[in-house]
Amino acid sequence: MQYRQLGHSGLKVSALSLGTMTFGGAGKFAKTGDTGVDEARSQIDRCIDAGINLFDTADVYSAGKAEEILGQALGKKRQQVLVASKARFPMGAGPNDAGLSRHHLIRACEASLRRLNTDYLDLYQLHEWDGVTPVEETLRALEHLVSSGKVRYVGVSNFSGWHLMKHLGAAEHLGLVRPVSQQIHYTLQAREAEYELLPIAADQDVGVLVWSPLAGGLLSGKYRRNQPAPAGTRHLANWGEPPVRDEERLYDIVDVLVDIARSHGVSAAQVALAWLLAQPTITSVVIGARNDNQLQDNLQAANLTLSEEELQRLEEVSRPPLIYPYWHQAATAPDRLSDADLLLLAPHLQQK
Repeated sequence: MQYRQLGHSGLKVSALSLGTMTFGGAGKFAKTGDTGVDEARSQIDRCIDAGINLFDTADVYSAGKAEEILGQALGKKRQQVLVASKARFPMGAGPNDAGLSRHHLIRACEASLRRLNTDYLDLYQLHEWDGVTPVEETLRALEHLVSSGKVRYVGVSNFSGWHLMKHLGAAEHLGLVRPVSQQIHYTLQAREAEYELLPIAADQDVGVLVWSPLAGGLLSGKYRRNQPAPAGTRHLANWGEPPVRDEERLYDIVDVLVDIARSHGVSAAQVALAWLLAQPTITSVVIGARNDNQLQDNLQAANLTLSEEELQRLEEVSRPPLIYPYWHQAATAPDRLSDADLLLLAPHLQQK
């Protein structure tokens, strides 16, 4: 297992990490899985044996049950690993039971610590933007959690480019705790992060954790052109996260994934994960599994190296179009682009 530095910090995390959305199976999260304590303990042991040192959860997963199961399953192994959680979404019916206010964040963190049966979180992440709470209030709440020893590092998740830069700028201006990471959705099927979020990561030295790296199963190889959806799974017409805006393009990507997978004797899922691990700025890919077989397959991606030709095939079949102002920059300013700019623009300039 490779270990990568988490943004502008001294913390090293495994290139693969385990997500726990499948833990608990309560409410709307039942559709993702219903992993109990015993199975969670088995998955955690398998991950630790494979070299994974980061376990990611959130208070909202199964209304806190996922955190409880993770805490119980880790037990005495808690000190061997890194635990990350998140807060922002409603954890009650009251007007202050959600958001990024000082009131909610401090209460949410303390509740997560109780459920996880731990004294501290290695990484505490803002689960979503809050456009109502002043950024300064959120940062001061995070500063309090860090200075009190309840949190080691802080990060964000599902922020836009300007949201992230606003937090980074305010933190620097006020001398408050700076986010070291962002957790984002980024796959061959959904490469929107390349417009802003990945260049910011490179320019500002922010770590990148990737959630749902198989696009909710779309890139697993189970969904094929002109074939019925597997029994017990969703149909593309009902897919909401991530949205499928171009089915034909999706199937083109899957065709290449399956072809490359056959040449290596591995699953399409492993190829999709290996592509992510090969991308600049990516720190860790958060995998999840309904069962041990899925987990074992995903773990093998850490040992798969794709050739430059294979990476180029995947790049070409999934490349996003340039939106404004990037097409204008590519056309008029190719001589004055930074390394961060070229993360997005280089493949398009090479076409010319």
